[in-house]
Amino acid sequence: MNVLLVFAHPEPKSLNGSLKDFMVQRMEKSGHQVQVSDLYAMQWKAVLDANDNIAKQEGERFDPSQNSQQAFYNNTQSADIACEQEKLRWADAVILQFPLWWFSMPAILKGWVERVYAYGFAYGVGEHSDKHWGNRYGEGNLAGKRAMLVVTTGGWESHYNARGINGPINDILFPIQHGILFYPGFDVLPPYIIYRTGRVDEDAFAQACDELGERLDNLWVTQPIAFRKQNNGDYDIPALTLRADILPGQSGLSIHEYEI
Repeated sequence: MNVLLVFAHPEPKSLNGSLKDFMVQRMEKSGHQVQVSDLYAMQWKAVLDANDNIAKQEGERFDPSQNSQQAFYNNTQSADIACEQEKLRWADAVILQFPLWWFSMPAILKGWVERVYAYGFAYGVGEHSDKHWGNRYGEGNLAGKRAMLVVTTGGWESHYNARGINGPINDILFPIQHGILFYPGFDVLPPYIIYRTGRVDEDAFAQACDELGERLDNLWVTQPIAFRKQNNGDYDIPALTLRADILPGQSGLSIHEYEI
């Protein structure tokens, strides 16, 4: 299988750097082909702007979506964007690895998403009608591929439980897992998370490698998170709200998952 690892940490000698090296070795030893997009090492340009379309017209008003659409369909995207899109096409599975900074991903990784997820590539695809509102949330150009987050955080696991001060970790990661990954079609696997990174000694690192290694070995058979697909009848279209007869009276992010 082909695996793309998108890595977002500025220090190669960090815990994240060591985990990245472990994952590459583990997957290659298992016979998988691995590509790594090390965003800091690549000096990835994080800012989406008019220069992402190499055919931009001087003085033309910049519209991010329109500019992205024109560049994608006219093959005038900047080379770095096109290269990352080819990696996504090549990959059977994508792993996003990052430290949780200020309750989200590092800015450089968010910038990778904003620039690589072009109009026509990751969004703005499919029929829009009163029965089908685009190929997204379980459909799209990345459907059939798997994705997983590998996340580190300095907080305790209890800080991120259902009553923890930081909020439930599944809620914090929802915009990434449901939005960035499920939206363009990925089957999203449960994340692997390391808490209390400041307390990870050699024994804890070895345990993390054992656990993460098992997750990687089972990357192709693990049950994905049971997000509801947009166009399978659960949502009223075009309002895109969950039907009134499904989980009546309930709200919140969890309603967008099936109970298995």
